[in-house]
Formats: sequence, C-alpha cells, structure tokens
Amino acid sequence: MVEFKDFLKFDIRVGTIIKAEDFKEARKKAYKLVIDFGDEIGLKKSSAQITENYKITDLDNKQVIAIINFPEKQIANFLSEVLVLGIYTDDGVVLLSPEQKVKNGMKIG
Repeated sequence: MVEFKDFLKFDIRVGTIIKAEDFKEARKKAYKLVIDFGDEIGLKKSSAQITENYKITDLDNKQVIAIINFPEKQIANFLSEVLVLGIYTDDGVVLLSPEQKVKNGMKIG
C-alpha cells in the first residue's frame, strides 16, 4: 500500500509541448518532445510512444502532465528528462492533460 507521503515525492507538473519530432533512432515508434514547464523549471525533453493516437501536428501547443523528478533516461541518442503521463488503451496511449488551459509549471496534487 502506498502512503500519501510517498505520493508527495512525485513532482507532477503541467507543461506545454513546444516542439515534437519523429524519434527515428528509437526501437519502438516514438516522438521526441520539448515541453515548456514555465520560468521556474524551463524546457525539458521527453521521449513518448504516442504515435498511434497523435500526429506531430496534434501536439503543437498541447498541454500535458508529467513527472519532472524521475531520473533522466538515455534512449538511443536522446536523453529523456521527464515522464509524460498517459493512459494505456487498446488503441495506444492517450495523454493526460488539463481540461482547461493553465499556467505552465503548475503542480498537481
């Protein structure tokens, strides 16, 4: 059982995707994302296996929710700095995002 104090260890924030491109070097189809988390945190990169449900053009200025304090992960020639959150469905991953536009960097929880 996870306790509330464990949940508080996660730094979960809202950010806006400002750049998305194909990640050709990845073993599984993915995109390279650059996400703006506001002035305090800045720009962070993430690799996301979301190609089934999203075209690159769908991601322009899309707000997403990500864990920003996981260890960085090297994926092929790319350093993924944050974990973008999504729901695994039979049709691929569906990204979590705020219902309304909010300020980048706002904390979840």
